Amino acid sequence: MPCVVVPFHGEDGKSRLPAEIRAPLALAMLGDVLEACVEVGLATLVTNDGPARALAAELGAGVCDDPGGGQGAAVAAALAVRSGPVLVVNADLPCVSAAELAALLAAAPALVAAADGTTNALSLPDPSGFAPLFGPGSAARFRAHVPGLAEVALPGLADDVDTLADLERLLGRVGPRTRSALAAVVASTI
Repeated sequence: MPCVVVPFHGEDGKSRLPAEIRAPLALAMLGDVLEACVEVGLATLVTNDGPARALAAELGAGVCDDPGGGQGAAVAAALAVRSGPVLVVNADLPCVSAAELAALLAAAPALVAAADGTTNALSLPDPSGFAPLFGPGSAARFRAHVPGLAEVALPGLADDVDTLADLERLLGRVGPRTRSALAAVVASTI
């Protein structure tokens, strides 16, 4: 069974969203991502965030403590005890589907880049191919590091949320938890 790793830094990871919606929205997007991940494999959330840990337990995902040091260190910690095929999926992809995760896994080694050149999702035949290369320009670094790495076009994995404009653009496609969180935010402002 493939391992699916989802690093989650908590609401602090969404600093470009308004403070009043940051926490509920980050958690809702994580919920949509984890729901898709548990359908595909052994999902492991890497975090130190209490509400995220509770959500992972509710959805049947495992939890690994985030060692600090950024996204690369978080993913490496989860992969240190795994073997076989792996997926690494960001927590801010509210349009993700299990079918797209399965397609990415089938294309391994492969990645889905965000519009800004960062890496939203990565599939590897085994954890030995992983290196902590996340950050600006990471898609190019992963392509240089992993021989034969394919870049696949999967819109639910390509569309991440960093800003309100991203949410507005994706509104009709987001998962049910994100849609519900957005409705609650709108209702509380009326």
